[in-house]
Amino acid sequence: MENNYRPKFIKCAIMLSMLLVLGCEREINDLEQAQYSNNPAVFIDGFSTGLNYSSFGGANSKAFDVDTQTKYSGSTSMKFEVPDYGSPEGAYAGGAFYTTVGRNLTDYNALTFWIKATQPANIDVLGFGNDLGENKYETSISGLAVNTNWKKVIIPIADPSRLKTERGMFFYSEGPENNKGYTFWIDEVKFEKLGTIQFQSALILNGLDETVTSFVGVNHKIDRISAKFSLPNGSGQSVNLTPYYYTFSSSNPSVATVDGLGNVKTTGAGAAVITATLGNETALGSLSINSTGNYLHAPKPKHDPAKVVSLYSDLYTNVPVDYYNGYWQPYQTTQSDDFVVEDDHVLNYTNFNFVGIQTSAPTVNVSSMTHLYMNIYLPKPIQNGAKFKIQVVDFGADGVYGGTDDKTGEITYTTPTLQGQNWISIDIPLSSLSGLTTKSHIGQLIFEGTNIPNFYADNIYFHQ
Repeated sequence: MENNYRPKFIKCAIMLSMLLVLGCEREINDLEQAQYSNNPAVFIDGFSTGLNYSSFGGANSKAFDVDTQTKYSGSTSMKFEVPDYGSPEGAYAGGAFYTTVGRNLTDYNALTFWIKATQPANIDVLGFGNDLGENKYETSISGLAVNTNWKKVIIPIADPSRLKTERGMFFYSEGPENNKGYTFWIDEVKFEKLGTIQFQSALILNGLDETVTSFVGVNHKIDRISAKFSLPNGSGQSVNLTPYYYTFSSSNPSVATVDGLGNVKTTGAGAAVITATLGNETALGSLSINSTGNYLHAPKPKHDPAKVVSLYSDLYTNVPVDYYNGYWQPYQTTQSDDFVVEDDHVLNYTNFNFVGIQTSAPTVNVSSMTHLYMNIYLPKPIQNGAKFKIQVVDFGADGVYGGTDDKTGEITYTTPTLQGQNWISIDIPLSSLSGLTTKSHIGQLIFEGTNIPNFYADNIYFHQ
């Protein structure tokens, strides 16, 4: 009998202890929650309780001041002096107002303030949630138009329930307008509960349904995250958000997974769609992953590193490159969607018509090199009339494009050299590029295609 009851007694004692612990934890959690102030004031005739200020790196540390002359209401306002272009005191005006102890802002749905300036301008960034740390729930608006008249600004809070311990009360960043500095003022900064703000939509990827071809081990990022609201005056307001506001999901985790920050990892072959929600609202936009499975790496180069001048390779030391896609307007359509597979970096050019790689700072001397080597991969079957042109441009002694001493050599490939869905190794004798009479100031490598919508590139280098 004693043996039969002892386990029951111990079980009851454990359950009672658990209830007591859970009860204590709940009381402690409630107490901790109550300790966070719900003070809505940020700056009203001075710093609110516990408010601190720090300028951003590279900004003019003296850009912010308290002004007693110009104000919207009361006795003082916040004054911000934007420096001229090239100012030794800082390239821009920017900083954050934050508290050491977080505030509970769940009762409010907007940050509001009044603003005016000495001239018409468009302020780069204004918002809250930047605490000079994780900036977990940073929210901002971009390009706010201001002028010499006071106007009220409303920055909606996408999900107030998230802001239980928020430290970032307000932040700003603004550079010179037309290379000239100016001054703007902000006053009556506070969080409010406005009944006339209406949610319109949540967006990821700017609301676009995007599709990418991927491989096992390739990572993608859900970005361009925002939400749109209707303000009391009937106008619309878009706010930039961090991924922390959203909940992400994958339609097929065996193909692609996504974490809480919108980081997508391809895990298998097949198709998956990444979507998101903001609270109970489904976000516009999605990322469709079409995975072909394991990635086929480019052939490993075997040239002696001492006899190589590399532009792009994980196996050699690369020279300084200005860019791998200049986005030359107005005629270029080529976009970049570069990826990394197992520490192998790959250039991925999509919607391809032409694209340039530039090495102008400084130009590259390959006068002792004999060949240009690269690997390209055409992920789709070869279309009729497909052509792939490679141009090498020497900027000449003046070191700039478009001078009187530029020299260009080019070569065009068609089938059977071009093959679909397979790596192609191209090794061009520089002597075959008849127009390239000098090689000591190489500034550009240009690819141009016909009926080639997409290609990967790796291991681009000159060698002996």
